[in-house]
Amino acid sequence: MGPWLAAVLVFGSSAAVLVVELVALRLLAPYFGLTLETSTLVIGLALAAIAAGTWAGGRTADNIVPRRLLGPLLGISGASIAVTPSLVRWAATGSPGLLLIAATLSILVPGALLSAVSPVVIKLRLTSLRETGTVVGHLSGVGTVGAIFGTVVTGFVLISRVPVSVIMVGLGALLVATSLLVQVTGRRGRGDLVLGAVVALGGLGATVTPSGCDTETTYHCLAVDTDPDRPTGRVLVLDGLRHSYVDVADPTHLDFEYVRAMASVIDVARPEGEPVDAYYLGAGGLTLPRYVAATRAGSANRVSEIDAGVVEADRDLLGDEFPARTDLRVEDGRLAIDDLDPSSLDLVVGDAFGGVSVPWHLTTREAQEGLHAALRDDGVHVTNVIDHGPLDFARAYVRTASEVFGEVVLLADPATLAGEDGGNLVVVASDTAVDLAGVMQANEDRDLGWAALSGADLEDWMADAPVLTDDYAPVDQLLTPYGSSAG
Repeated sequence: MGPWLAAVLVFGSSAAVLVVELVALRLLAPYFGLTLETSTLVIGLALAAIAAGTWAGGRTADNIVPRRLLGPLLGISGASIAVTPSLVRWAATGSPGLLLIAATLSILVPGALLSAVSPVVIKLRLTSLRETGTVVGHLSGVGTVGAIFGTVVTGFVLISRVPVSVIMVGLGALLVATSLLVQVTGRRGRGDLVLGAVVALGGLGATVTPSGCDTETTYHCLAVDTDPDRPTGRVLVLDGLRHSYVDVADPTHLDFEYVRAMASVIDVARPEGEPVDAYYLGAGGLTLPRYVAATRAGSANRVSEIDAGVVEADRDLLGDEFPARTDLRVEDGRLAIDDLDPSSLDLVVGDAFGGVSVPWHLTTREAQEGLHAALRDDGVHVTNVIDHGPLDFARAYVRTASEVFGEVVLLADPATLAGEDGGNLVVVASDTAVDLAGVMQANEDRDLGWAALSGADLEDWMADAPVLTDDYAPVDQLLTPYGSSAG
């Protein structure tokens, strides 16, 4: 085998492993969430596949003519990649165990097969023991560069421009085409006709299998559903979770309970008709920016949303109903905090989520201090968090906010506060006294039977919860049901 062909095969197979790994995160996010645990699982499985494939490929190449292995390795891995979207989405309609098995195989099988290519090619290239170091070092370096290439191209180009299904089926087809070429040049082309048929069927399955997405954005599987009970109601669904409810004809209609609780805080802190300068972390369906614009004419809203696909969906969904004086920007909220003018805001609303958790870098004391500096003396920061069980994350978030703001109040359903059920909790933080009685009356007027904690009761509830910092913010771990209770 010539040096250029060897380099191309090692480069391409290594790149393909990383493409599969990164795309798997996007494919699995609607079912497992985009959390640290999911990322750790995918990376761990990919590394296990690489280790197993490299070991098995080298051992097999010592016992079988290496030239015969390349075609099947490339072809079978390509076929398995092409059918992955159909397999995972089919498994998602069954039991959680079946989905976990499908997700595991979708990473292990192609990862191991593709990783076996490198030792097979090295075996083919070794013609003298005197060249061992040169051949192994050269092809190992080429494989590393290929992995870097696959990572960069997938992260910066493919996922932002091409649906996940198309990436997987396209990569699978490319690998099978390469397999056919390798087989033909070795005069063994018939066996891969079956693999080509499998890929074609996989591609067809990927196009007809429901994905639950209207659009696959850079960060989410996005869909907009119509409320069957309200013709003008729309639900923004991200990764299978209902993130926002929007009435396209009535911006004052608030459906989700936590949004009504936040609106109660806003109404008490800033009476209707009084314009406010507001900043929002996370766009969702722009429910609260629309509410503020409708109830407080002349308000200025700045919204930070990291996902350009969500921004585009909002503009398409709202059209002429897009809220006035709303500056909707595609940006990471943590970076945007540094650009906020000091003492320029009356209101900050935090409602940014990756899966079911607030992105960790928005929860820390440093992030809170940046928002605190941007608020006027009587400004209010209201945040939506989700937690369950012992509420370890909620306690830590409230503890962190209390380190920065003079007064903190917690609002939630009584069952959630008692740890009996998971759900939304609304954290209110300010340097001025919060009119809790007014907020509770506003909640009652909205048919919202939430409870509140403040003062000594809230201090007891937080107990010894940790303060989240840029150096220590184990948000995903605190959210898991396996962590110990902080309270």
